[in-house]
Parts: sequence; structure tokens; C-alpha cells
Amino acid sequence: MEMMTAAVMYGPKDLRVEQVPRPVCEPDGMVIRIDAVGLCGSDIRNLTTDSRNGDYPHIIGHETVGTVVEVGPKVTKYKVGQRLFVHPNAPCLRCEMCRRGMDNMCLNLNTYATVQGGFAQYMPIPHWGVDGGNIWEIPDDIKAEHATLAEPLSSVYACQEEINVTLGDTVVVIGAGPIGCFHAELAKLRGAAKVIMVEINERRLQASMQFGVDHGINSSKTDPVHAVMDLTGGKGADKVISANPSTVAQQQAIFMCAPGGIVTFFGGVPRGVLTELDTNHIHYSNIWVYGHYGATSTQCKKALDLIIDRRFKAEKYITHVMPLAQINEAIELTVSGEAQKVVLIP
Repeated sequence: MEMMTAAVMYGPKDLRVEQVPRPVCEPDGMVIRIDAVGLCGSDIRNLTTDSRNGDYPHIIGHETVGTVVEVGPKVTKYKVGQRLFVHPNAPCLRCEMCRRGMDNMCLNLNTYATVQGGFAQYMPIPHWGVDGGNIWEIPDDIKAEHATLAEPLSSVYACQEEINVTLGDTVVVIGAGPIGCFHAELAKLRGAAKVIMVEINERRLQASMQFGVDHGINSSKTDPVHAVMDLTGGKGADKVISANPSTVAQQQAIFMCAPGGIVTFFGGVPRGVLTELDTNHIHYSNIWVYGHYGATSTQCKKALDLIIDRRFKAEKYITHVMPLAQINEAIELTVSGEAQKVVLIP
């Protein structure tokens, strides 16, 4: 039996780099060699909590780019040697939600969380992945570690398309992690006149200034609502995006928004935790509240295209490229804020 190196989760905060059997290629599937895999905030949340309700051991990792090394005899869409970006979700493209153009809400959605993710040397692509239409080839001149950012960028792209960040907007982003910085740069690419970043970590706040942020607010030192109002002449922002897992940030976002503006809850809070909102303020200010999750196949491809044509500078976000064997160290660097974005090389 051929073996491979993988980071295997045995439970909350129990991640072990070890040798496991290499995946077998199905007749209607394929196997890719992982060239690069991003470490996401949601990965860290899942690795440090009982995210699988006791279903261990398991290999996660969803920001994956790899090269095809085996193709089943029934597969004609792909061939050995192709470099692919593999989105973690594979919609059926047949159900009602898919037909409505909302395949991110597919009623029969398949995900690699049910089989094996990318924190390994090799990853299987089952038949539903091959048929699902959420895999794209990447050019030879695009680095694998850069292409991994297409997955988190796709959700950011989808969010800003849905709320129509546009010319002249003032946009507040709460949370200067990689996702918050994606939001800042993309808002500027879409024509926003002013981007305001709110962040509790001074190091991350200062780092965010290179991504098109016009004003930074350290919410540990000043009232962010008052600061946003001062910067907008008392009006508030056209669009407020809460890109972090904080209920306090969601509560504050409502009061940073201009009348008739849009508040987006982009970052999910811990399961079972509820946010108290001043619905009177929402009501009398005509504020739209939008919850965003995921991206359609079309939006995923557009996000990848942004990286391929270099309009989105992926290299600015990746502060650490590390071997998969150092994944636990990578988690510590990310949690501390020392690392902005870590990409692992199996």
C-alpha cells in the first residue's frame, strides 16, 4: 500500500502529521498531487473545536491547488499533468437552487469535507467533483500558492457583487484578517471612494493599510462607531461589512451604517451564539441587513480570473509559505496575528 504524508485531525486541538494510505483513484474520479493549500480561519476554528462531532480521524483543508496524477478510465474532462484549482464545494447543477443561479445553496451540495481535504500530499476527486463544474485549470505562469487565494476571494467577490459595492461608496470593513483585507482591496477595485478598516489588533490594522484602506480605526483604543461617524461627516457608511466572528462587531455595524445603507454579516459567529440587534434603529433608518455565505460557480471563476490577470495582487497577502509538516506552527502564527496568510506546501 502506497503511503503519503498528511495532517490528520484526531479531535479538537489534536492535529498530527503522519503517514496514511494514499487515496485510490475511482474509475469515474481522479487524484491530484497537492501543490499548495491555504490555511483558512475556518480551518483553525474547525481544528480547535469538535467540528466533526466525534467523527475522527479526518483530513481537512479546502483552499487547494494541485496537479492531476491519476485519472479514472471513465473521465474525459481532465488529463494527467493539468494544474487545477479545486473549489471545496461541488453543486449538482440540477436542483431548484442551482437552476435559480444559486448553486452555492445547492440542495444536493457535495463537499470534500465528506471525503478528504487538501492537508495532504494527495487528494481524491470523486465523480461528483469531476462532474460538479467547480474545478478550473490554472496557467503555468501562476504560482500555485497564489491560486489558492481564489477560494476565499470567491466569497468576497460574491458578497460585493450581491451588495453592489460601486463607484463613490464609503465602505467600512470590520476585521483586518485576510478576508477583511480582501474586502478592502476589492472595494477599491470596484470604485469605492473611501475604505475604512476597523480592527482590534494594531499589527493587523497597520498591515491592512497596503490594501487600499484610507482610514484605520483601532477599536481597542477608540469607539469605532463614533470614529466612523466623524470620518463620514455624521452620515455613516454606504456599506458596512462585518468580516469577523464577533457579535459586538455585528451590533456596532448597525450604527456605522448610513440611512438606506447595507450591513453585511460576512463572518459567522460561534454556533449557538446569538447577536442582539437594535431592530428599531434598523427599522427607522431603512437599513438593509444581508447575511452572506459562499459563492456561485460563476463567481468562483471570476475570482480566479482576478488572480490570473493580476488585478488582484495575491502575493501581498501571503506572509508565510511553510511545509505541511509545520501546520501546527502555522496555526499559532495565524492566531497570534504574526502571519497574515499562510500557505502550506505538502
